[in-house]
Formats: sequence, structure tokens, C-alpha cells
Amino acid sequence: MKTSPRSFAVSDFDFELPPELIAQHPAAERSASRLLDGRGEAPVDRVFRELPELLNPGDLLVFNDTKVIKARLYGAKASGGAAEALVERVLAGTNEVWAHLRASKSPKPGSVVRFNNAFDAEVLGRCGPDNGLFQLRFPSDPFALLEQHGHVPLPPYIEHGDDADDVRRYQTVFAREPGAVAAPTAALHFDEALLERLAQRGVETAHVTLHVGAGTFQPVRVDNIADHKMHSEWFQVSPGTVDAIARTKARGGKVVAVGTTTLRALESAARDTGTLQAGARETDIFITPGFAFLVVDRLVTNFHLPKSTLMMLVSAFAGYEPVMALYRHAIAARYRFFSYGDAMLLERKA
Repeated sequence: MKTSPRSFAVSDFDFELPPELIAQHPAAERSASRLLDGRGEAPVDRVFRELPELLNPGDLLVFNDTKVIKARLYGAKASGGAAEALVERVLAGTNEVWAHLRASKSPKPGSVVRFNNAFDAEVLGRCGPDNGLFQLRFPSDPFALLEQHGHVPLPPYIEHGDDADDVRRYQTVFAREPGAVAAPTAALHFDEALLERLAQRGVETAHVTLHVGAGTFQPVRVDNIADHKMHSEWFQVSPGTVDAIARTKARGGKVVAVGTTTLRALESAARDTGTLQAGARETDIFITPGFAFLVVDRLVTNFHLPKSTLMMLVSAFAGYEPVMALYRHAIAARYRFFSYGDAMLLERKA
């Protein structure tokens, strides 16, 4: 007798996490973090630098090469009231940005906010999804101003202010395309020595670009996951990456996405036609159990927030019950969670 697919509520993706397991700082060495190998029937506790031995020659690792910008700015309105901005997106070819803006009273169009006591930004008005953002005009190149005056946009659960170590470690070693306001955290575990060992092993690499937005930390505010509206992010998949994936599939290798952002880019690029297409566009893909994966065979990912869209994504990929069991093991074994935490390796469930 055929059974109906299970329906899920947001509460199904909840779990109790001891606060002390939320990593406040990265491991002393990138590849010295722990790796929970969740591919088999039973979880295996490993160290991340063991990854090359877990992959086969001819496999392909796909990274997100986005670069985190110093997107957080502190300043004041003309009235003297404090203001804080988190730049969500720099609009191509302009000096304008979309930003989350916090102030005691919302600034009106035409008003000015002075940031870091160094430059003025004009408020143009509301914009973005549901008019939840503000469009600001900077006096010159936003990337240069953010680099000079901005702060690393650490996630809300990291309780210290950004410092020089965060500038270095909340960034991948291969970051090259500026635009993200959150790091593709699974890739933070890779260092140059590990990349060299992967190459010696015969594991190939390719890149996509997806500029991670602050929406990745937004809670799901509905109980029925079908009612949730996913945030939108810009991504690009190059013809070279499409070709590399085709060659990998043809020789029987595995396509290994490093991080949920890489997976979202690849599956988005294949969603409309059923085959992977090169190009750049927006994606608001919402991956939940029952999703039909077309590209990715394995996933390297960090541990995610309870009841988050990323918990739903990894449950869709590796199976709800196996993922929840892996999380119970990780908590019992005292793995470190979230952006600066440890990682896991998952196999796509048939």
C-alpha cells in the first residue's frame, strides 16, 4: 500500500541546543575543526583535515567564492539619534545600496545619515522585499567606503564585536567576489594545505558565486513551512563549472557542494530546465523534504539554527530522521555549532 509523503511543520525542525555549544570563535586552525561523517548507518567522529581520504579521485568539490564585505555601519541621523545599517546589497553600477536600517524612528526620504563620522548617506526611500529595506545613496564607491569604515557583519548569536581575527577568519581563503553579508561557513574549514592535499588526491574543484544575504538568519515565522516566503539572493554559475560538473557525472564521480549556498546555486541553476544552466540571476528557492535534487551528490555543511530553512534543506538532502539523529549525536558529543562551529559530511538520500 502506497503511503502519502509526510507533511512537516516548523516545529519538526526544533531541537534544544546548550548555549555553550554556540561557537563564539573559530578553531585555532581552519582544518582542525571537527567533522561529523554522516554518510553511513552510524555517525563517525572525524577531524576536518581527513576530508581528502573521504573523497575519491575524480570527485568534484564546488565552492562559493563570494567575499564578505564589511557591511555593518554605525552612525547618526541629523537629529543626533543613533542609527545602524547592515548593507544587504550593493546595486551594480551605482553608488546605491539596499540596507537594513535601525533607528529610534525610521528616517524619511531625503534625510541624511552620517556613518562613522566620516561620510553622509542619503535615504532614498523604502525598497526590497515587502519594503523591508532602505535604499541609500553613498557619496562614492560603496565597496571602498565599507572596507574603510564598516565592520564585519558577524551573526547575531556571536556576542563579541568584530576584531582583526574576525576580519581574517570570517572569510574563506579563496574569497574573490565581494557582495556577501554572511560567510559561506562550510568553506571556512578549508586552508591552503588542505586544498593542496585534495588536489594531490585527484579531487577537482570548481566555483559558483552566491552573495549570501542577511535573510539566511531570518527566523521562519509561520508554522506551516509551505507558507514561508524565502528571501532572494543573487548567484552566478559559470560555463566552466557547468562543464566540470558534466565531466564529473560522465566519469562516475561525485559532485560535492561545499555549503548550503553552493547547493542552492547549483540546484537553482538546474530547476527551470531540469539540466544545469550557466548564467546569473536571483533565486528564492526553498528546499524542503520532498525536493528533487538534480545536481549535488554530497554536501559539506555546518550545523544550523533550530527551526531554520537550512535545517529543512539538509533534512531534504539527507533525510529528516537521519539528520535529526546526527544532530542528537553532535549535541551529545559536544560539537561546536553555527558559523564558527564544526562541520558534517552528508550523502544525498535516494
